[in-house]
Amino acid sequence: MAHLEFDCETIADGASKRTIAIDRLIIAGWTGRDREKMEAHMAELEELGIKRPDKAPVFYRASASRLTTAPEIEVLAGESSGEAEVLVIRDGDRLWVGLASDHTDRGVEAYDITVSKQMCDKPCAPALWLFDDVAPHWDQLVLQSWIEENGTRTLYQEGPLSAMLSPGDLIERNRAEGGSFGERTAMLCGTPPARGGVRKSASFEMSLSDPVLGRSITHAYRSVEFPSSE
Repeated sequence: MAHLEFDCETIADGASKRTIAIDRLIIAGWTGRDREKMEAHMAELEELGIKRPDKAPVFYRASASRLTTAPEIEVLAGESSGEAEVLVIRDGDRLWVGLASDHTDRGVEAYDITVSKQMCDKPCAPALWLFDDVAPHWDQLVLQSWIEENGTRTLYQEGPLSAMLSPGDLIERNRAEGGSFGERTAMLCGTPPARGGVRKSASFEMSLSDPVLGRSITHAYRSVEFPSSE
């Protein structure tokens, strides 16, 4: 289980700090509405030796304790990388929206995607919006991420949420497959394609922007590699 402190913001009440317990984490993959763009993302991963799924979307389980708001994570030396995703959390009778990175070991993903989802921590921003406040203009929200290449901040991902299935759709599809999304459950909801292909970077910065209400959730973290043996 993860116990994380968030700044939870609602239009009616403003922001307030609260600790949310999460004991179930679902990672949704291949969530694109646009089949052509989803094929592009599959092609990116196939270049890394990662087999495309038999169906889409796909739902993986990961340990909730992998969620962290820390600015630094440790990863096994190799080819791990981040990807910006919407995070949704059910807490009591409310659904909250945030931002997370499905940081994944690409070497392990090439032979076992399920195992790869357990290999790395999943950094998330310490801020949440009430889902009901953004639901009317959900498709206008924008995900972005940046990496550092040769000392330069480089745009790595960018796309509106209209390109991906909505949280409600994903929750219902997961339920249709025997899953559940009860209290203390979190889901990562998929990611836009990487510009220039999937690649590693020690630093990863991400943003979820709401142009209608004029606000953003941002988070940055670094991944520190350690060797498999001394």
